[in-house]
Amino acid sequence: MAERWAPDSWRKKPILQVPDYPDMQALSEVERQLATYPPLVFAGEARNLKSALARVANGEAFLLQGGDCAESFAEHGANNIRDFFRVFLQMAVVLTYGGALPVVKVGRIAGQFAKPRSAPMEKQNDVEWPSYRGDIINDIAFTKESRIPDPRRQIEAYRQSAATLNLLRAFAKGGYAALDNVHQWMLESVKGSAQSRRYTDLADRISEALDFMRACGLNFQVDSSLGTTDFYTSHEALLLGYEQAMTREDSTRPGSYYTTSGHMVWIGDRTRQFDHAHVEFCRGIKNPLGLKCGPSLKPDDLLRLIDILNPDNEPGRLTLICRFGSDKVADALPPLLRIVKREGRSVVWSCDPMHGNTITAASGYKTRPFDRIMQEVKTFFAVSMGEGTYAGGVHLEMTGKDVTECTGGARAITDEDLNDRYHTVCDPRLNAEQSIDLAFLLADLLKKERGEKARPLAAVAGL
Repeated sequence: MAERWAPDSWRKKPILQVPDYPDMQALSEVERQLATYPPLVFAGEARNLKSALARVANGEAFLLQGGDCAESFAEHGANNIRDFFRVFLQMAVVLTYGGALPVVKVGRIAGQFAKPRSAPMEKQNDVEWPSYRGDIINDIAFTKESRIPDPRRQIEAYRQSAATLNLLRAFAKGGYAALDNVHQWMLESVKGSAQSRRYTDLADRISEALDFMRACGLNFQVDSSLGTTDFYTSHEALLLGYEQAMTREDSTRPGSYYTTSGHMVWIGDRTRQFDHAHVEFCRGIKNPLGLKCGPSLKPDDLLRLIDILNPDNEPGRLTLICRFGSDKVADALPPLLRIVKREGRSVVWSCDPMHGNTITAASGYKTRPFDRIMQEVKTFFAVSMGEGTYAGGVHLEMTGKDVTECTGGARAITDEDLNDRYHTVCDPRLNAEQSIDLAFLLADLLKKERGEKARPLAAVAGL
């Protein structure tokens, strides 16, 4: 029988990837303060997302999850949020139209501040300081003072998340996401590219379909599915003190607890030990969960984790986010697919083609070759179809900014180009053009997976 869960029961378990705060009293005071703050999201919203993900688990929708590698305090601004949302909407409409499927939209945003690190210390030349662990913990500047974990940063992370969520909700429900604006979502940095021409052609067809429906008497003011969209937030549940402080009991369902820091949280590849703190915390909250699955994950261990995190086998509760690398996915994925299918577990299978394809370029920059990203996605779909499993989603690190962080793509970014606009505070992200290029690939793969032609008029209402 499982031990009794409580919001703080994780504190009795071993834990990895936690910062060493020098002032524990200050940390406790911040956590107590956060526990009095209003929730950022609501239990009902998280339940709505779980229902949408249940459709993905049943092969009736597709999950698009993506956003920043690590959000930055310094780059927080309305324009950056808007541009991210615009490219996300473009990707969603490409997938909906091309794949003839509703798209569940989940951003890595409004909470993605903490990052696990492969080493506790960072060395530059002969100087060594603690690693940067995300703006919620310390600062990226390579100085002794900047790298000291500061609990007050959690307050700033909360405030930034609240402001970001406020703007995202306005965009999603205030008319900006209406299909009438499908042409206006194009970013300046993408105009003139092959992707922009392909997208414009698709947008023209959608506009023609909307004109036809208007002629048939459809009132878009009444049919809100064409004027608004559902957009959810997610992040890695890494800093458990913050997550506990943001955990609330659902007043409408006593005994049910949700972390209100985001609609969905996931457990990283480095913190998925079944008897450790991160799994312990996540097993008790009712939010939809993600679980990163890397090459070291054994099939039996995956099954054990599934049973801990989703003991009632609820569709939409658990998304398995596979991050193997283009050279490992063909061998590592099939055993996991087979055991989950054999045991009848309901999960969403999602592909993270970013984290397993990170390399260091000759220029010294960390990068991800776009062709490897594309190859992992293709192999993920091919293996899933071969095993009779639905490839239900994709998990991306991406931005609406015109960055040069991942090599390749339509404009053939080279190692020498990385220095031009390398802005990430942690891992390299797809830029807008590469993101849309990948969306078209995914739409083609979804068509093949469904074995039928796209049905644009039927799909529009599910955007």
